[in-house]
Amino acid sequence: MLNDWREEREIREVLKGLARQRVALILQPGDVRVIERALMDSDRTDAILLTCEMRGWVEIMERAVPRGRLAPDGSLPKGPMFDSVGHTYKLTDSGWNAINRSHVWTMLGGFLAFLSLLATFVVAS
Repeated sequence: MLNDWREEREIREVLKGLARQRVALILQPGDVRVIERALMDSDRTDAILLTCEMRGWVEIMERAVPRGRLAPDGSLPKGPMFDSVGHTYKLTDSGWNAINRSHVWTMLGGFLAFLSLLATFVVAS
């Protein structure tokens, strides 16, 4: 039970990280996007993004996008610029709702409305 809660929290953190990404600049030639605050590229992140895709929270925007990393000092790498290939994801409306926990707020509002209606009937009788 506790592990499920931790995994769901980790999924929500990856969704928030995806929402924080932004394109800093586009390098020419080739329209290479430089992404600020990009998600860490790991097997765990890939598994979480696939889980989010199954739940309808993210969609693949582009497939087989070349990926690379800057050197530790922030300069361009020596040698090949791209060392892997991955997907570019975007959040869906359901993904934004999962981040903001809109379903929980809707259910809480419905429950409070029911309690108000019940209290009205008790006081009126």
